[in-house]
Amino acid sequence: MTTTKPPGGATRPASRDATDPAAVARPPAIDEVRAARIVLAHLAEPGRRDLGELVRAVGPVEALARIRAGRVPAALREVTAARMSTLDLAEVPHRAVAEAARVGARIVTPEDDEWPAQLDELVVLSRPVADPVERDTDPPHCVWVRGPLALREACERSVAVVGARASTAYGDHVAADLAYGLAERGWTVVSGGAFGIDAAAHRGALAAAGRTIAVLACGVDRCYPASHRLLFDRIAETGLIFSEWPLGADPHRHRFLVRNRVIAALARGTVVVEAALRSGARSTLRRARQLGRMAMVVPGPVTSALSAGAHEELREPGTVLVARTAHVVDAVGAIGADLAPVARAEPTARDALTRLERQVLDGVRPRKILTAEEIARAVGVSPREARATLPSLVQAKFVTAVDGGYRLWRRSDDEPPARRTRRAASTGETARAKATGRPASRHRSAQHQPAARARQSGRNQQPTGEDGPR
Repeated sequence: MTTTKPPGGATRPASRDATDPAAVARPPAIDEVRAARIVLAHLAEPGRRDLGELVRAVGPVEALARIRAGRVPAALREVTAARMSTLDLAEVPHRAVAEAARVGARIVTPEDDEWPAQLDELVVLSRPVADPVERDTDPPHCVWVRGPLALREACERSVAVVGARASTAYGDHVAADLAYGLAERGWTVVSGGAFGIDAAAHRGALAAAGRTIAVLACGVDRCYPASHRLLFDRIAETGLIFSEWPLGADPHRHRFLVRNRVIAALARGTVVVEAALRSGARSTLRRARQLGRMAMVVPGPVTSALSAGAHEELREPGTVLVARTAHVVDAVGAIGADLAPVARAEPTARDALTRLERQVLDGVRPRKILTAEEIARAVGVSPREARATLPSLVQAKFVTAVDGGYRLWRRSDDEPPARRTRRAASTGETARAKATGRPASRHRSAQHQPAARARQSGRNQQPTGEDGPR
């Protein structure tokens, strides 16, 4: 390694050879725009409106320079100063990239080809109100993802499935079934990785060997809930774990509501399966409406409190009721290409009858034998029409001709005559037994049983003498 001597006489390194271990270990250079976005993601909570407006006005590099110089509005200066006091801003980008690589994750910025453009639409959500959840809805400055899928490609055909954490067996079944069907058709299932409906949706997509994205309210290296570690590992193997918070970020309560806007933005539409009146899934659906995405709801029992919020959302204009995968694809798919087939009942043999045949059939009785004239009078057709129609009904096994009359066909009519005779005899014996009060059985009747028991008891007695048994 060569050295140079500055004017003060101290020696400092001038360059490193390619074989120098220190040179090999040096992290690769990070573009200044990328580095600035990573730092900004560490300095403020995602979605902050005033920071987003500053970045859009002057760019991320100049925005960071103004924050470091304190030349920003007081509210933003106070928030960022609190975090800058604990961070080495020059090292933050390199440390973030290295730590992401260590856990198998990567950082994606808006300048990357992998960035999903639909996240940029979040700028339209902000409302000039005091509530930060409604006001601070800007796009993330960068995101952390873990998994093999390309983020942009995975989100091109995606549907969000969200709902109650304390879900019922009905809700879990519907969510898993919808996710399985969507994954089979090549759609990516987006959800939040929580208990209940979210977990059922992820598992349904994985069962179909499909793609799914879990959008977390903490760092991608954190497993929350902790019992979903195996589920998250499975998702990371074939799908994506996604977060707009840096590694190590905790899942604070308010972050879940902030996260919901991203779920709605990534997907073409959002499906709610079971949601109580105070469910956070309703906020995701509301964000979807505000973004112009398709809002869909699966109805539940009207007596279930876990579906009360879902039913309220169904009353909102533009909300679509869905009950199966085809309904969802019909709502979010390509016009004319993904239409759901119209649900129809399974055809029956009666459907093939003509109107006159069905009318005559209505007049035939199951047991009472009626003539063609009697049937005609009962249903209001002419005797000639009845006589002309009944033979076709007999041939189709709707009606049986008996002794010059007609009754409804029975399955036993196809049995051999001998079996029908035995069945009739058995039925007659049962009827006579009921009339006389005696059981129709081959076994000895009840009135003979006491005598039989007495005879058996006598046979079992041993003969006795004066001194007792012999």
